[in-house]
Amino acid sequence: MSHPAYHPSNHGPGPVAARWRMGRPCCPTEDERLLAAPLAPREPFTDTDPWRVLRITAEFVEGFDHLADLGPAVTMFGGARVQPDDPLWSAAAEVARLLGQAGLAIITGGGPGIMAAGNHGARLAGARSVGLNIELPFEQGLNPDVDTAMEFRYFFVRKTMFVKYAQAFVIFPGGFGTLDELFESLTLIQTGKVRNFPVVLFGSSHWSGLLDWMRSALLQPGRIGPRDLDLMMVSDSPEEVRDIVVRSMKESEWRHAVEEPARQEARRVYGRGEAPRG
Repeated sequence: MSHPAYHPSNHGPGPVAARWRMGRPCCPTEDERLLAAPLAPREPFTDTDPWRVLRITAEFVEGFDHLADLGPAVTMFGGARVQPDDPLWSAAAEVARLLGQAGLAIITGGGPGIMAAGNHGARLAGARSVGLNIELPFEQGLNPDVDTAMEFRYFFVRKTMFVKYAQAFVIFPGGFGTLDELFESLTLIQTGKVRNFPVVLFGSSHWSGLLDWMRSALLQPGRIGPRDLDLMMVSDSPEEVRDIVVRSMKESEWRHAVEEPARQEARRVYGRGEAPRG
């Protein structure tokens, strides 16, 4: 699991990352403006929701255009506060390196912590290293190992790119954003919006408490089905993570056999004869 020492202050930027180094003033983000209730009776057209729809469309088009030729990829999530001297950082870099050597691009949110580790591992493997940044009211520059960079105004557009261009999610310990991506991916699999899509949780000691809570607070009273928990796999081994992803790409029936019972249960609950398709 050894790799060259990493520290943001002494690691050279990738070919694209440097352009995102400048901070931005503390002002409302586009997401914040979009979600705000309309108050002013007469706003300039470029501040109205119809205009925002055009900007949202343009952001989708730009994302599709930039990533259309990406090829097989894995999206990695995890805490932005994880430091390079943390064993989790080294593990994330190793997971990304092994996946890169297996021919997969690595997609992250482009920021620090586990995201930086993922992009660093991709660079070590010579794989394509993608960073999908988000406009925030505080500065978040891209990490220096990103070589394909995009910056999004809207969270939901960015989240679409994370799923659309990935064959799997690998999720390391993190905060609210990490949990958001985890539960959204499970919902998409359960409802048949995505298929043959492994979700691997790295770090059994971290995730055991959440899984225990899901069994007691969600499964036991019947708020989820028993097969829903099978949609997640837990691993402490970078090699095992790579093998899970590679196997799912080569043997689609393997994941289908795991995912389909959860989808059948969802169909039963919603009273439909077939899984909803987006």
